[in-house]
Amino acid sequence: MSVTAAASGFVVLLLTVPVVLSQSGWSVTYDALESKICAPRGSTVTIHCNYAYPLRHTPNRAVSESFWFIKDSIGVYVDLRTDPQYSGRVLYDCEKEEKKCTLIISDVRQSDSAEYKFRFTTNQPADSWTGSPGVTLSVADFQVQVRSSNQYSSHKELMCQSSCPLPHTLTYVWYNNQREIQRGPSPSYSSRFYYGDIVSCAVKDNERSRSPPMLVQSQNGWGVSYASTEICAFRGSTVDINCTYTYPGKLNNKARSFWFVKDPNVDLTTDPKYSGRVEYTCEDNKCCLRISDLRQSDSAEYKFRFITNQPADSWTGSPGVTLSVKDPQLQVHVRRSMNIQISNWTELTCHSSCQLPHHLSYVWYNKHNQVKGGKKYFLLEHVEAADSYYCAIKGHEHIRSASVCAPEVPVVSSPSGEIMEGSSVTLTCSSDAQPAANYTWYKKNEREEFQLLLEGTRFVFSSIQSSDSGVYHCTAENELGRNSTDIIIAVKYAPRSPSVSVSPTGEIVEGSSVSLTCSSDANPAANCTWYRNHTRIGEPKNIHHFTAISSGDRGVYHCKCENKHGRNSTSKSIDVLYAPKLPSVSVSPSGEIVEGSSVNLTCSSDANPAANCTWYRNHTRIGEPKNIHHFTAISSGDRGVYHCKCENQYGHNSIMKSLDVLYAPKLPSVSVSPNGEIVEGSSVNLTCSSDANPPADYTWYKENEDSPKASEQIFNIADVRAEHGGNYLCAAQNIRGRHNSTVRLTVKAVSLGAWKSAVILITSGVFLGIILLFTFFLIRKMRTSKQSSQPGDRSDNSEKFPSNQSEEQRDFHSATVHFLKNQTDPIYSNIRPVGASGHEEDDDDDDEEEEDEVAYATVTFKSSDPRVQDTGEDPATLYSTVTKNF
Repeated sequence: MSVTAAASGFVVLLLTVPVVLSQSGWSVTYDALESKICAPRGSTVTIHCNYAYPLRHTPNRAVSESFWFIKDSIGVYVDLRTDPQYSGRVLYDCEKEEKKCTLIISDVRQSDSAEYKFRFTTNQPADSWTGSPGVTLSVADFQVQVRSSNQYSSHKELMCQSSCPLPHTLTYVWYNNQREIQRGPSPSYSSRFYYGDIVSCAVKDNERSRSPPMLVQSQNGWGVSYASTEICAFRGSTVDINCTYTYPGKLNNKARSFWFVKDPNVDLTTDPKYSGRVEYTCEDNKCCLRISDLRQSDSAEYKFRFITNQPADSWTGSPGVTLSVKDPQLQVHVRRSMNIQISNWTELTCHSSCQLPHHLSYVWYNKHNQVKGGKKYFLLEHVEAADSYYCAIKGHEHIRSASVCAPEVPVVSSPSGEIMEGSSVTLTCSSDAQPAANYTWYKKNEREEFQLLLEGTRFVFSSIQSSDSGVYHCTAENELGRNSTDIIIAVKYAPRSPSVSVSPTGEIVEGSSVSLTCSSDANPAANCTWYRNHTRIGEPKNIHHFTAISSGDRGVYHCKCENKHGRNSTSKSIDVLYAPKLPSVSVSPSGEIVEGSSVNLTCSSDANPAANCTWYRNHTRIGEPKNIHHFTAISSGDRGVYHCKCENQYGHNSIMKSLDVLYAPKLPSVSVSPNGEIVEGSSVNLTCSSDANPPADYTWYKENEDSPKASEQIFNIADVRAEHGGNYLCAAQNIRGRHNSTVRLTVKAVSLGAWKSAVILITSGVFLGIILLFTFFLIRKMRTSKQSSQPGDRSDNSEKFPSNQSEEQRDFHSATVHFLKNQTDPIYSNIRPVGASGHEEDDDDDDEEEEDEVAYATVTFKSSDPRVQDTGEDPATLYSTVTKNF
């Protein structure tokens, strides 16, 4: 235990008592050095404790109530905060999380000497625990003792004696005739004293609680001491004032003693003011003054004086006893507690501001009806809300206390009208109660539980906010009971920033049902409206619903909420996932595509997430998936239909694009039809073809002639004559360019007989073919498995090529043409050229060829393979050799 100076000037005692009581996890530990402590009267005492309780089987167990108490004569537990004896002097400093609680008692008195214990109760039924044994507090009174053995010596050794052992660290203060004479750590004081010296002692920081004054040096054993130096009594009552006196020897019959007020020569028994009201009771060296029917004027300092039978032998006890006569100011003190036998009880005490005699009897009333009489204490098992108790002194019923009653239903005052956010608001709770009620404010939380806010009659919002809205609960409580009332605080305010929720949560897929919900904290409730691109969507409502959301619904939506106090808004971005839309294809550069140029095909599709695009041609993928296909130098072979397919995890889509490439005509190929024997006067077709885009225009020219022979792809000579022989050039041309090929046609005349023979031969061949065809069907009908005969000789003058010939060799063709002698025959009259006539053959050639009757024309075709390089001579020239035999 240690004592330190408190700010208030009181002595603060810090106690550490190692007292532990534990059972199955329940314990209370008092932190102190000793289990019994001593504190000077008037000091401040602090007692600490720690407690514990088990949670293993009841994890939700928590302390619901805790208090300190002392066990009085009737065996009950009284919360010190409700005991009027400790009113205004007790403070608890408890921390539930750390499971500790401190008791602080200020201005301790002799009546505070007791055993203090801590008790707690949990939220579980019948769960409570008391720390026993507790801490025993003894409040010390001081008394000055003389330690000198020689009563006649003026040098005295004094001791400031305490009723219990105090710490050795205290500082003692000594007074002589109300004046400080010494301050130090020793409880003793030595000095020379003279007659009339009155000494008292105290401890530092608690000087107002001094010891009773003591007359140190009497005159040869003369002295008077009083049992009490201050007495309080009420009007009409009787008071006893006692004293003890000493002197050398004994008083004889001539000695006398008496009490007086002001004049030491006036005995109270002879004072007319006290006539019939004063009585002395004296025996040995003690004397008692009794004054009855006290009056206000009786308030005075009373002294005792005795005179011996010796001349000038007298002594007066000074200072005397101060008597205060006043109304008793009766009060009813109330305290509540609980014990095992009595679950709830209330104790009423009739208390007076004066120290009343113990022999008095009391009367108790409830609403002016006497309910009990006799004792100063009145124990109630139940107190009704309408009960009103007071007390009086029997025989003096006109002197009564004020009534005590439980609080009525509190009245809460609040500002009238609407409460606007940000304003200052004060709630005041009041209730008629005696003793005065203690007020506690609570607020109901989301779990419908009342949460403690503060204690006091007033609850002030310096700047009230919307979060302060709710149900407030005011409780008025005194020792007789409690009552409460609720008040609803609705703060008016503009909408807060709205919050937007999307249902269902997660990814939004095209075609699904989606709801946007907008809400805003506001009072009064706000009306919310949805906007998109600053255009309102439907009527004002807080939910916007998409029955089947589409990709076009993507974007930013705005929700605006408003009431009469203002508005607020927020935005929400909506992303819709969907399969690729129909792709679009662009060609770069735009316009016509010319062979050899650089070309890009670009494919794109609206999709979320972005689609991967792949190019295909003829169902075959072209390269890796990418949306651009590049032609470094596009060729005619790249013409065709291209497909672009775009896909993501939600689907795919595709489109096709036809790609046209413009290019100049390739090297034309020419042919002669028929490709067999060309007879003068017959019809012949010269055909020219070339790969070109756009398609080529064809023009036929004959060598050494400026004018074209024909402007068609097929040049027809209906009546072939000898002058038609020669070289023919085919020119293929379009807007991109031109290419030529040349063919040589040699016409030889034949005799009429040979012509006829040829006709007969052809006719025979046709007839033979008919017979062979008939034979084929006949044999097939007879289901023979093998053909027994071969067809007859063919009259085919066209030369066949072996199968093992090369491609270039197979590109050559020969024709044998039989010409008749140059005769005038009507059979040739219908031969005419198609178009302009060509150059004639040289006469020398004709003479040489006339040596034979039959002319053979060999027409040779050379391949039009573009790989053959141009040497200046047209590689497609047709050569004819005609030999005539006559």
